[in-house]
Amino acid sequence: MRVVSLVPSLTEAVALTVPGVLVGATDWCERPAGLDVTRVGGTKNPDVGRVLRLSPDLVIANEEENRAPDLTALREAGTELLVTEVRDVPQAFAELERVLRACGAGAGRTGRPRWLDEAEEAWSRLPVPERRTTAVVPVWRRPWMVLGRDTFAGDVLARLGVDHLYAGHPERYPRVPADELRAADADLVVLPDEPYRFTAEDGPEAFPGLPCALVSGRHLTWYGPSLAETPRVLGAALRAAHHGIQGIPPHSA
Repeated sequence: MRVVSLVPSLTEAVALTVPGVLVGATDWCERPAGLDVTRVGGTKNPDVGRVLRLSPDLVIANEEENRAPDLTALREAGTELLVTEVRDVPQAFAELERVLRACGAGAGRTGRPRWLDEAEEAWSRLPVPERRTTAVVPVWRRPWMVLGRDTFAGDVLARLGVDHLYAGHPERYPRVPADELRAADADLVVLPDEPYRFTAEDGPEAFPGLPCALVSGRHLTWYGPSLAETPRVLGAALRAAHHGIQGIPPHSA
């Protein structure tokens, strides 16, 4: 089977579970390390012609990560597409199983991957948070954009006891000026290192006096093998920031 992945988290999941089936992936598919496949461009601007020249049996994509015109072009060329939708943690697990089965995992081949069992166990045993914290969660700067309604990252945070203040916004990723974010009276600002790479020098200075959690974007937004460690890694970063420990490395804990 020949598979092209246009979603970094799904690339990692398929490569670790069904080795050898991936023949193409995006330039942003950085995991697993050393993945040796043809690169087909970005998630938002894949080279459709290059994808087609790989003669894939299946292209896996995501309705949010990838643009509709690119998916339409692939469909019109006769390519079989599997397009996921992931808005919360349970849906992530369901879609991962669907993708892995479509790529050849399951009875008679590799079976259910251990990392998926470990991830589901990690989330099923997550304790009820002792207290809840409010946050704003920027995902871009220039202009400032934040998590809004109905997002996977928002559900991840909610399960860890963090309620982001724009969860009821009509848009999923609204543009909100920095002065409005500062006036939102949040307990915490959560700054991931992707899609915008917030760092200790780029982001926290816009929110003087507010604790800022510099977190791994992979653990906040990816649905794949990282889900097994997300409660521990992301939870530790959030707790550290809430207790006033600034500038911890995104991948620590």
